[in-house]
Amino acid sequence: MAKVITMGEIMLRLSTPNNERFIQADEFDVCYGGGEANVAVSLANYGHDAEFITKVPENPIGECAVAALRKHNVETKNIARGGERLGIYFLETGSAMRASNVVYDRAHSSISTADASDFDFDKIFEGADWFHFTGITPAVSDKAAELTEIALKAAKAHSVKVSVDLNFRKKLWSSEKAQKVMSNLMQYVDVCIGNEEDAEKVLGFKPGETDVTSGDLKLAGYEDIFKQMVEKFNFEYVISSLRVSKSASDNGWSACIYSRDTKEFYHSKEYRVHPIVDRVGGGDSFAGGTICGFLDGKNFKDALEFGVAASALKHTIPGDFNLVTRAEVEALAGGDGSGRVQR
Repeated sequence: MAKVITMGEIMLRLSTPNNERFIQADEFDVCYGGGEANVAVSLANYGHDAEFITKVPENPIGECAVAALRKHNVETKNIARGGERLGIYFLETGSAMRASNVVYDRAHSSISTADASDFDFDKIFEGADWFHFTGITPAVSDKAAELTEIALKAAKAHSVKVSVDLNFRKKLWSSEKAQKVMSNLMQYVDVCIGNEEDAEKVLGFKPGETDVTSGDLKLAGYEDIFKQMVEKFNFEYVISSLRVSKSASDNGWSACIYSRDTKEFYHSKEYRVHPIVDRVGGGDSFAGGTICGFLDGKNFKDALEFGVAASALKHTIPGDFNLVTRAEVEALAGGDGSGRVQR
């Protein structure tokens, strides 16, 4: 199996139970998660050698976050300790036409103040096959953006394939700042993953007249901007998840991919995910599943189908992590979405 490194922030997640609003809640459900951590858990769960790089405070809450990763067989030996605190996010899970809402409390978190001296990147990337990061980490702080580029340079020095999930977060930075920082980082990227908002807000590419609320995706627009992105940044693959939000509880879910080398554009099968149990981490589960497909040696179409099926299943599981088996993903990708009881 392949060795995969992911780097970013793991946070404490506090979510309201039973779709309650914040103002109703007298307690919160607790779990841990974050973009790159979620990808690492997915890949470890599929049998790959996944390691997560971050910095957590040297206190019991930081250790709880590390333990959550270890529980799912993610390597944590190079996680740094120090700094002020673990980031927190509060989640109010929506239902039907009421959208979910996230409130961040992550200022001055340990990873936002980490620097290169906290990590031995030459050691970390020795023997690695793949490195994954997201646009969330550079958005956390200028120092985290600098750390991300240092890690990327080390990854390329070790001939490691690099993927990014663009993941624009308007509560963390502006589109103008995102484009300035992320456009520079794209020089290190082989596989670019995102959605229509990410492409526009992070890199300045808008796919035609797509309207995800009505389901009018206009796939030709995606193909056009994918070609432009490849021309500008020389990505090997450009990938977009496609979420048609009928409501917070009912989504259509598919994805598309463009190959630089074969000049092919491919749209996956679409799943109707209804009712949604938890959509947080859905994009991460898609990235993790697609990366797994590539690492397994699948062609790019089959890798995409694996990623879409993996993510469709994630929407049925509470928490950030995608806790499904490789066999379950393969069964769904192969056409078995019956949900029959397994005895």
